[in-house]
Amino acid sequence: MNRQPQISIIVLNYNGLRFLKTCFDSLRKTTYANVEILMVDNASNDESVPFVRTHYPEVNIVEAGGNLGYSAGNNLGIKHASGEFVVLLNNDVEVTSGWLEPIIEEFLSDELIAAVQPKIRHMIHRDEFEYAGASGGFMDIFGFPFLRGRVFYTIEKDTGQYDENRDLFWASGASIAIRKSVLEKTGGLDDDFVHHMEEIDLCWRMLLQGYRLRIRTDSMIYHYAGGTIKPDSFMKVYWNHRNSVFMMIKNYSRKRLAYLLPVRIVLDYLVVIKAALTCDLEKISAVLEGHKWLIRHIPMIRIKRKNVQINRKVNDASLDHLMLHRSIAIDYFLRNKLTFNDVWQ
Repeated sequence: MNRQPQISIIVLNYNGLRFLKTCFDSLRKTTYANVEILMVDNASNDESVPFVRTHYPEVNIVEAGGNLGYSAGNNLGIKHASGEFVVLLNNDVEVTSGWLEPIIEEFLSDELIAAVQPKIRHMIHRDEFEYAGASGGFMDIFGFPFLRGRVFYTIEKDTGQYDENRDLFWASGASIAIRKSVLEKTGGLDDDFVHHMEEIDLCWRMLLQGYRLRIRTDSMIYHYAGGTIKPDSFMKVYWNHRNSVFMMIKNYSRKRLAYLLPVRIVLDYLVVIKAALTCDLEKISAVLEGHKWLIRHIPMIRIKRKNVQINRKVNDASLDHLMLHRSIAIDYFLRNKLTFNDVWQ
């Protein structure tokens, strides 16, 4: 690799002291030379900031002054980053020494590549894919995301079955490398997502502007997963149902939205009915609260949708090869198709 552009690694942190030693020790072993490391701290009340300041003086600390959440916190880090590329990296991550070289190589191969994701395995069960990133993200037409290596509750062991480097619909926010010039064109992460699926929304917007997203499986990291918000908690269900519909409304053309959104709402209420049968009041409340938020914020969502549609350069059909044209939920729960290879045929 002749050119070594600078890459800024942004680690977002909120009360993550227990993860920081593993994260920053591994980053110190990174073999790519031209690296800037920043930690954006969302007003932690543990000892995160003094710990990093004492033990990792090479890390530039950006204190947010409050808990801004994932989107606004990372956007703050991006404003302070000086690199040509930025990596948004969760604090509960351990990188491998040579993880950045393949990512930079991929970027330099094509100027239309806007984002690259490494392969992500679980930090504890190290031969398994990790829930939030695995080997790259895809989505069904109803706004339900899934991964090569994880579909709903089925997490596969990594036996090399998804080692193909290929185009993605979305790359994981646990570790996503992005061309900074593209972030400036697309407006960065949407602060109103707060948590969950904000990276999918960003990826969708980049795709609509004609860019590509890639996975490099020869780049490897490990992610603890659920270190910040626990799986199946009220908040995770709320954010996921709220934000997946939010991004559908923003990013689909009017024609597709007209027939896909009603089906998606029905699918959400099937989740409510199923939860009612098991007396899962927390899940019922989470889905309904998500829908209430969407209704209350219709004027804001309409403005954001208008901005996306004005700036799009390609039509929905150009992304069809990256989307599943049926419900992944029906495939998984009713047809017993439990893995990416089962559904992606």
